Order: sequence, then structure tokens, then C-alpha cells
Amino acid sequence: MRTPVRTHLGTWLYLMRVALLIVPMAALVGSACALFLSLLDKVTHLRWEQPWLLYLLPIVGIAIGWIYHVFGGKSEAGNNLIMDEIHEPGGGVPLRMAPLVLIGTLATHLCGGSAGREGTAVQMGGSIASGFSKTLRPLLHIDTRTLLMAGIAAGFGGVFGTPLAGAIFAIEVLAIGRMSYAAVIPCLLASIVSDYVCTAWGVGHVTYHVASLIDAETQHHMTQGWLMVKVIIAAVAFGLVSIIFAQSTHGFQRLFRAIIPLPYLRPFVGGLIIIALVFLLGTRDYLGIGVTTPDDLGVSITSAFRADGADASSWFWKLLFTAITLGAGFKGGEVTPLFFIGATLGNTLAWLFNAPVDLFAALGFVAVFAGATNTPLACTIMAVELFGPSHVVYFAVACFIAYLFSGHNSIYTSQRIGTPKHGDAAQLEGTKINPH
Repeated sequence: MRTPVRTHLGTWLYLMRVALLIVPMAALVGSACALFLSLLDKVTHLRWEQPWLLYLLPIVGIAIGWIYHVFGGKSEAGNNLIMDEIHEPGGGVPLRMAPLVLIGTLATHLCGGSAGREGTAVQMGGSIASGFSKTLRPLLHIDTRTLLMAGIAAGFGGVFGTPLAGAIFAIEVLAIGRMSYAAVIPCLLASIVSDYVCTAWGVGHVTYHVASLIDAETQHHMTQGWLMVKVIIAAVAFGLVSIIFAQSTHGFQRLFRAIIPLPYLRPFVGGLIIIALVFLLGTRDYLGIGVTTPDDLGVSITSAFRADGADASSWFWKLLFTAITLGAGFKGGEVTPLFFIGATLGNTLAWLFNAPVDLFAALGFVAVFAGATNTPLACTIMAVELFGPSHVVYFAVACFIAYLFSGHNSIYTSQRIGTPKHGDAAQLEGTKINPH
């Protein structure tokens, strides 16, 4: 049996090895996130200033599809490749994934494709972490699985400015209902360092405020009343919409593959459909990242926190635009569009339930994300980091109820079912998510 002194010495040595490897890796990921966010802001403003760029979306789609077809290799699998490598380490994550997804995502947003940013940051984080694993890991005796998880945490924490949520997301997203804390220290360190470095480069994040409820001293009383009932009902809706999003995205991907054999022609057709939808609706509110609009008069994530900031169908149109964009093969993430869908749906439900609009927008913001990724704990923590701790009971209830009602669905097809959500699905334990 090891003595307490030897045990503590071993712990200190482990922490030193982790720091020597994680800190430089996370600093590089944080710098990559800062570069990405800065460029994303520039291309978004350029698209606002030059509306004609929308008409290049099909052409840019061909370019993205061709580049990935010729040079992408395994990189085409994106986040799912990183998750597969964590579950069953194989050939690793190619380093070229980082520049490919960065260029592909910026090109998508430049011409109006409806996509997010988390996928890009996570893929850059996983690619950089894999590179560190191949060069330095053998010297420091840290396993590849831990490094890849830390890469996910660094990408997520850096791009959203939520270091605690980033760390929990990295260990929660791998398997539904099952978390391993073996990598929690590397993930926490990576997420914090990445967020710090990203901020040190002068890149900020959007600030949200939920001020409609009374002070925290009466919060306990509020959770006993009708407001909690309304939150639970809304959370069921958030969970069901997360199913629609996941199944729509996978469904369009299968449809494009079935009817268009050439992979680089799929985004071309997808781009044409997006342009047709813009003309059909007469608005460009559902293009791009969707955090803000050029004149603050259209529908966006930030506008959803106002009573007049969304239409009853806004969540549906953003869902459709995003499912087509990603299903056709354009690059980016799903999470920021999920924020948009959830916030605008929450806005609508607040109107139906006569509930606080900003609170329900915030609930939808995190709960639809929780349902679509099966990460209710990370999303609850993200809500606290973004909106403050005073409404944490509502956030937790919304995230976990949405998680339960989203079933065994996910935007990530490589996510495993660690512990089924209910006993009737016990036979699913250990299997992959089935997107069909």
C-alpha cells in the first residue's frame, strides 16, 4: 500500500504533467478561437454591408464541398470523428481539420449560410489536441482520450466564454447519462486557459440580462407557484423541438446524399434552396450566426429577450434554414442556431403563458441545446455563467425536463447511450445514437 506522502507526491507529479501539456495546448486553442471569432465578426458585417454575397452561396458551397472531398479525408466527420476517437482511439484527428473547418465556416457565414460556431471551435480544439498528443503525450504519459476531451473543453469554453460549462460539456457529451471525472481537471484547466487567452486577445462575448423577476430573497416562494408549472410545460416543448432539429438535420443530410451523388454539388443545391427561402419569406433574419441583426430591428437571439423581438414562427424558420445548410454540407456548428431556436420559441411561449419574456427566452436558449446534445448539467451551468445564478432552479428544471423529453436523439451521431433515460430503453445501453 502506498503511503500518504507517496500518494500526494504522485498527485502533484500528475498535476505538473497535466499543466505542462494542457496549458500550451489550451492557449493555442484559445488563440485559434480568438482568431475565428474576430474573423467571423468581420465576415458577418461584410455580408450585412454587401447583400449580394448571398447569391454566391451556391458557388461557395461547391468550393467547400470540393475542398473537403479532395483534402478532407476523415475531417468530413467533424465533431463525430473526435467523439469516435475518444471512445475508440484509432488513427487520431488530422491536424488539417482545424484550417479546413475554419475556412469552411467563414465562407459559409460570409454568404449567409445558417450555421453556428461551436462545431468549428470544438474541431479546432480536437485537431490541436491531437497534434499535441502525437508529439508530447508519450513524454508526459497522458492518454489521448484525456487530451481530446480537453481539446473539446478548450474549444467550447473559449468560443462561448463559459469555462465551467465547457469543462462539464466535454465530459458529459460523450455518453448519455454517464460521466467520467477522470479527465475533469485537464478539461477544467483547458477551458479556463482557453477562455482567458481568447479574452486576452481582446475578443469579447455577448452579454445577456434577465431582469424581469423579483429579487432572490423571494425566489424560493416563486418556485412554488404557477410560474414553475409554466416552466415545466415549456421545457417539454423545448425537448420536443430539439428532437425536430436533430432529426431534420440528419434527415436533410440523408436526403442530399440520396439524390445528389457528387458531394460538392450538395451544398450548391442547398445554397439555391436557402436563396429561394429568403425570397419566399422576404427577410434575411435567418441567415448567418443570428446573434444580432444589422439594425437591431429584425429577429435575432438578442431580440428574443424583448417582448416584440420574435414572431411565433421564428424558431421554425431558423430550424429549417439551419437543417438545410448543415444537411447540404456547409460548415459550422449547431449550437448557436439552437440558442436562436430556443430563445425565439421561449419568446413565443412566454406570450402564450403570460410569463416573463426574458426569462423564457433564456430558458429556451439553454434547454433546447440541452435536449439536442443530452448535456443538461453543462447547459444549467452555462445558464448561470451567462444569465446569473438567481434563476438557477428554473434553468435546471428546464434543462433536465427538456433532456428527458428529447428521448435518445442527438445532433451528434457518435454520442453513446451510457445509461438510458428510462427503464423501457434498457436494451439501448452502450449503443450509438441512431439518427433514423
